Order: sequence, then structure tokens, then C-alpha cells
Amino acid sequence: MNTYDFYKKSADYILDKINYMPEIGLILGSALGSLSEEISDQTIIDYKDIPNFLISTVESHAGKLILGKLREKNVVCMSGRFHYYEGYEFEQLAIPIRVFKLLGVNTVILTNAAGAINKEFKPGDVMIIKDHIKLTGESPVRGKNIPELGPRFFDVSDMYTKSLRDLTKECANELNIDIKEGVYFYATGPQFETPAEIKAMRILGGDTVGMSTVTEAITAAHCSIKVLGLSLVTNMAAGVLEQPVTTEEVDETGEMASEKLKKLIGEIVEKIGNR
Repeated sequence: MNTYDFYKKSADYILDKINYMPEIGLILGSALGSLSEEISDQTIIDYKDIPNFLISTVESHAGKLILGKLREKNVVCMSGRFHYYEGYEFEQLAIPIRVFKLLGVNTVILTNAAGAINKEFKPGDVMIIKDHIKLTGESPVRGKNIPELGPRFFDVSDMYTKSLRDLTKECANELNIDIKEGVYFYATGPQFETPAEIKAMRILGGDTVGMSTVTEAITAAHCSIKVLGLSLVTNMAAGVLEQPVTTEEVDETGEMASEKLKKLIGEIVEKIGNR
């Protein structure tokens, strides 16, 4: 896995099916797969058919790579992603972004469904990720470095690219969408967090919590790919309300808020690189 050719085999298989190189990558989280419907001139590839790729095991994730145009930009979209809780190692979770890099992607938009740690947030809110907290020791870029993809040691102080965050705020304002900004706290799952864990996360500065996105953002930073992270708040985290956290709540809120997120992402994609 720690060779350039390993990832190139995946990228070559995908590029052989299209006649362009995508410039923007999209990775869609739980209950957000309907965003892929906005892509025109679609070429759809099942993950299982891509050499050296992974297979999504989460029911709400389609497990398909979709290539085409969104607002006249060439894009590649993952409808469904991979997680540590599925049994994959952190190093394996670097695969999608490294393949994106070899496809020509220079910007990724990462979306996720997240629980609200911040008590001022509510289900249906969209939060721009300005930073994250990951207290697990593992890294997706652990192991032998591949210099063709990035340096051994790299800066992550602007991992969630400020210019993209600023652009998102402008787009949200134009669309009259209330937007939050905050810190995403990474948890490995698959169990939801305990009330005590959520209290600790709040003390440490977390605003939302989820089980994805961070490994992709770290890998993108290593590959010098710009990152925009968006959390859709689907529920209040454990202990905030006197009720249990359920998968059904996550999916229902995702479906209700997806139209708002579609419009926002479409506007962002249209304006990326145009200024």
C-alpha cells in the first residue's frame, strides 16, 4: 500500500473511463448521498470494481464513485465513505484522497452528519469546520512516506483552508442560509459517545462530533489539496437532551436539510477558482 504505483493503479482505472481530469472532489457523509443527484453527465463506478479501493459497509452509503459536472466544473464524488469502525486501519483510510490527488483534484469538499456538542447549535444547522480535535494516536499517513504525494512532515495549521471557509460564508449569506463555524471532534465509533465524553469534548473546545472526515482532511493536507469541511448537525449529542441518540434521527434530519446543503455546495463549487 505504501507505494506510488498502488494508488496509480486505482487512478488509471478511473481515468480510463473519462476524458477529463476532475478538479474538485466531494465526499458525502451519512444521509447526504442525494447531493450526488446534482451532478450531470455522470459516469458511475462501483467501489468494488476499482483496483486497490475499499468497499463501504454502511447501509446509508451508496458505495459508488460518481464523475461528471457540477456547475460546469469537473468533479469526482464519493457517495459513501470509509470509517475506522468498519474495520479498516487508519493507513487504509488514506486511499480515497491519494487516488483523488492522482486524478488531478486540487480541492476537496468533505461533508458529514454530526452531533452538536455546542448547546447553541440545533439539528439542521450547517457548521463550517475551522479545525478539528483528534485524540487517537493513529494517523492515515503513518508508515513509509511516498514523496510523490507529499513530504514526510507537513504543516496543518491551515488544514481547513481559510479562503474556502470565507467563500462558504459569502455563499451562505447570498443564499440566506444561517451558517455556523466551529471545531469538529473526531470519535472512532461505532458507538455514540457517552454524556461524560461529550462533556469532556465541550470543555476541550469541540462544537460538533462525528466518526469521519478527519482522516481525509489529514491525507489531503499531506497531498497539498485544499479542504472545505461541512458538518450537518443531525442531532444533539449525548447528554445535551434527555433522550437517546438514534441512527434514524441522523438520517431523517439529513434528508430534511439536504436541499439546503445542495444549494450551498453548488454555489461554492461554481465560485471556486473564479476569483
